[in-house]
Amino acid sequence: MFRFLLVLLLFLTPLPASATDAGWALLRAGGHVVLLRHAMVTGNGDPAGFDIEKCATQQKLSERGKQQARKIGALFAARAAPIDQVLSSRYCRALDTAGIAFEDNKAEKFEPLDLLSKDSGAAATQNAAVIKEVESFTGDGNLVMITHLENIQALTGAGAREGEAVIVGVDGEKLRVLGRIIF
Repeated sequence: MFRFLLVLLLFLTPLPASATDAGWALLRAGGHVVLLRHAMVTGNGDPAGFDIEKCATQQKLSERGKQQARKIGALFAARAAPIDQVLSSRYCRALDTAGIAFEDNKAEKFEPLDLLSKDSGAAATQNAAVIKEVESFTGDGNLVMITHLENIQALTGAGAREGEAVIVGVDGEKLRVLGRIIF
């Protein structure tokens, strides 16, 4: 029984690595768009008194999140995944992820990547703006868009761990997941 479980475990273990390897292959080729969920944070939500302009009022990257962001940047460089542009939510945890991971590529704030609005009309407008940006990207490198779980779920129908990269393409009014990279 123990051998069976060990063999089963060994058989199942390569799946995330294969998905991650396939994701890197896409990014090495360039011309793709990555929805990157910000790195790990402290707490479970923004504290009372949240202000988009004041980082002191927002969730922050944890020490582990800062390490994760450094790893993300190091792996993009080590795997020769070219980056044309980095767009980020205006939330400090997303901007900090961008700054630590992609310091050479100054992140531009892109409001539609902010935490998805609870108002359905505003959320639809946000998603449409992100999809338009994905559709219009024609770079030789890759476009990295740093955002939040709710946004990735609404755009793709799939979740993402903190610091996970979801490589996407346009599929009608949604984005289709082409690959994933787990950091």
